[in-house]
Amino acid sequence: MKRVLVIGSPGAGKSTLAKRLAARTGLPLIHLDDLYWNAGWVRAERGVWLARLAEALAGERWIVDGNYNSTLERRLERADTVILLGLSRELCTARVIWRELSGAHPHMHGLKRRLPTWEFVRYTWRFPAKVPAILDTIAAHRPQRVYVLRSGHEVAESLRALG
Repeated sequence: MKRVLVIGSPGAGKSTLAKRLAARTGLPLIHLDDLYWNAGWVRAERGVWLARLAEALAGERWIVDGNYNSTLERRLERADTVILLGLSRELCTARVIWRELSGAHPHMHGLKRRLPTWEFVRYTWRFPAKVPAILDTIAAHRPQRVYVLRSGHEVAESLRALG
């Protein structure tokens, strides 16, 4: 396990799992949000975003956490392991609202929290409908290992087994 993708719904615990897995394995951790956003929640220009991503993916060892489905295939081309967090929409939506209101997101270095938009809450609620297409995309790239974790218990068990 040298190049790991952690993907799933907002609020599923991607960043927390990725951080814990990085601590256990020593793999460098890359948060896609840190590559995509500039200070003040300003999106990076597409070319800048893709250059940052390409540089991150060029490494021989990493854990990359985040969705950004438009770049999933290029990440899958390099990944040997994929962890898809498929926790319930109710839990993920509640977590998104709570973390935004409390400022408790585990990695947003230098970005001040903002209230979740209705669009983002709706995206989180509807995320489970995207999972079959995501699984098809993963299958087409045939990474060595794929883990689909659907509960906090499965996440905890997998973390013990993986790390």
